Amino acid sequence: MDFGFGSPPALPNTPQLPKLLGGDFSSGHPPTFPERNYGDRSNMADYKRPLGNPMKDLLKTSDLSRADFKYLLARAVKFKAKPYQRRTALQNDSVALYFNKPSTRTRVSFETAVGRLGGTPITMGPLDVQLGRGETIEDTARVLSRFVRAFVIRTFKDEDVERFAAAASIPVINALTDGHHPCQSVADLMTLAEQRGPLDKCKVAYIGDGNNVAVSLMEAAAIMGTSFAIASPKGYHMPEALVAAARTVAKKSGGEISISDDPEEAARDADAIYGDVWLSMGDADATKALRQAAFAAYQITEKTFAHAKPDAILMHCLPAHRGEEVSAEVADGPRSVIFDQAENRLHTAAAILYALLEGKLEGAKR
Repeated sequence: MDFGFGSPPALPNTPQLPKLLGGDFSSGHPPTFPERNYGDRSNMADYKRPLGNPMKDLLKTSDLSRADFKYLLARAVKFKAKPYQRRTALQNDSVALYFNKPSTRTRVSFETAVGRLGGTPITMGPLDVQLGRGETIEDTARVLSRFVRAFVIRTFKDEDVERFAAAASIPVINALTDGHHPCQSVADLMTLAEQRGPLDKCKVAYIGDGNNVAVSLMEAAAIMGTSFAIASPKGYHMPEALVAAARTVAKKSGGEISISDDPEEAARDADAIYGDVWLSMGDADATKALRQAAFAAYQITEKTFAHAKPDAILMHCLPAHRGEEVSAEVADGPRSVIFDQAENRLHTAAAILYALLEGKLEGAKR
């Protein structure tokens, strides 16, 4: 070939290229591509998985069956023992991670999990993609489905995640929304099982705000037959419909769901006492003052543990605000398993990704 400034170089003879692309370039006919049916873009029902297919997404803990939860725990234990045993599951592939709010454990655990499965994590924020701003959520979901194997999303509205999952053809994982935190709940029960034995013999007491972490922990406990008690001040209880649904599941699994505003009652005979922050980033000063006043009597201290089993443990999803929802004495004391719990976010993230990619989950039949 002559790469001077004369005539452009002639392309080498590639007789197979037109055949591979489905057209005859020499005759001027453009290549043809096989027709694909993407469904009616105006009808979101076209994007829902057919009945009988493996579970595609994890949006809420209640999406899981008891068998699913057992599988995730068993797989997470295996990943903890041998982190790289499925290192080709995502070989030459990538997973998109979208965070619309800050994250430490969730972001790093999923980035590491993708790497251990052989893939490349692509982490994005609200300034990196036009999710719901200049482009519809559905269009973004369809585009990313062509690029990556899965989508992990942390954002505010549950509805946004549901819309994304409905339009996507790849697994979508809720990494925290206003209403749910399913990934945390899987790590929570893995930790409880490691520390306290059979889950259907355990009781976990949650003391504090009936928030997304509490909801997902309640749903996980209901599925696995773990007794769950929560004490929250009036005005901060979980939605009644979610409590009723969890009680229905718990009745079948042998667990019990107890709701009160009395921390001592919730902690009675508990194997684990669980705390979470009272305040969230972005709370207005007026809101902070109201919440601190409402939760003042709900700090977890050694006095709280006086009502639990003698060897009860402290659990916390982190970050922890010592001196607010938990005393420093307890958070940094021998009862605390909060860093074991944080580590298990990695192993359960790998298990969730692997299970959805490989079609291992059946989904709840409720």
